[in-house]
Amino acid sequence: MEFIVAGGGSPEFCRRMGRSCSSSTDSGSVFSECRSERSDDLSLPGSPFCVGAASSSDSLRSFLFSSSGCSDDDIRSLVSDLESPYVESQRRAAMELRLLAKPSTTDIRIRIACAGAVTPLVALLSHPDPQLQEHAVTAVLNLSLCDENKAPIAAAGAVPNLVRALVTGTPVARGNAAFALVPLAELADVRASIGLCGAIPPIVDLLQTGDARRKKDAAASSLFKLLVVEGNAAVAAEAGVVPPLLEMMADPELGMVDKAAYVLLRVLASPEGRAATLDEGGVGVLVDMLELGSKRQKEVAMLSLVEICKECEAYRRIVVREGAIPPLVTLSHSCSRRVKEKVGYEFSYAVTSKYDSGAFNGTGDSAVGC
Repeated sequence: MEFIVAGGGSPEFCRRMGRSCSSSTDSGSVFSECRSERSDDLSLPGSPFCVGAASSSDSLRSFLFSSSGCSDDDIRSLVSDLESPYVESQRRAAMELRLLAKPSTTDIRIRIACAGAVTPLVALLSHPDPQLQEHAVTAVLNLSLCDENKAPIAAAGAVPNLVRALVTGTPVARGNAAFALVPLAELADVRASIGLCGAIPPIVDLLQTGDARRKKDAAASSLFKLLVVEGNAAVAAEAGVVPPLLEMMADPELGMVDKAAYVLLRVLASPEGRAATLDEGGVGVLVDMLELGSKRQKEVAMLSLVEICKECEAYRRIVVREGAIPPLVTLSHSCSRRVKEKVGYEFSYAVTSKYDSGAFNGTGDSAVGC
């Protein structure tokens, strides 16, 4: 998954918070579809992952073993090797299927699934051999990028095995397991089961401890999909998701400000998420974004502050004390219709009427009505 950020925005904002700015206000452009080319896929020839599994000539053969020259008999032979009693044969077969499914072509992914690869690959997701597990996880990720394969992969029991890989796998396997859950979470009947299988805490852990942007990207993308399910936002908050999200919102190097902000907005749908955000000083981060961010960042910050204000009088006083009212008033006159509809008439009226009439004196003694 690739997040592309456009330039622009206030220089002061970029100096203070280091945020990258983008003019789009659509969360769909932030959380674009996962692409296997963005996964930690095999480097060929001579990949270290092939040690003990294939020689350099075998690796080159795999590299050249493209979908254009691969027959259905070749695929069926690889699928058969997935169930071999020999780990080296399984590892080699999973590696080649992983590579075959990597190109963005629906045809080869469907052919692999139709050849019966899904069930044995899902079974290998929990294999104790780390390289074999890694190949299987990434092969399942690549196959899941085809819409026709999502339901069969879920039906084969992939979700609990992917969650297990999130906990026990190599760093590459963990990141790709998180990515693999994103397309599966697009299935409404599967989305809830992912949370019930215990996926949220290990995904939050990956967000906290991932040593590369792609791992944090995988975690954030999975959380964005999963937090629409009732109860998952509270689980994520209790697992400690708020601190790393706030850190990413202020990190210019990582380039994930917008993604983190959208995930935080979903966390704020729960009382636990709102409390954690207040405890971690998140209101100040949101006010800075509201004042100096891009159009999209300002609108997400506004929506987040509205969620916080829904909680209680004490939270509204904190929002006022942090200086949110002036920029909220300004933005309430210029934000998009979509955001105005989400914010609601009552909040906009309460903020603008109190501020414009002079009822708010800036000391925090007057609470903002919601």
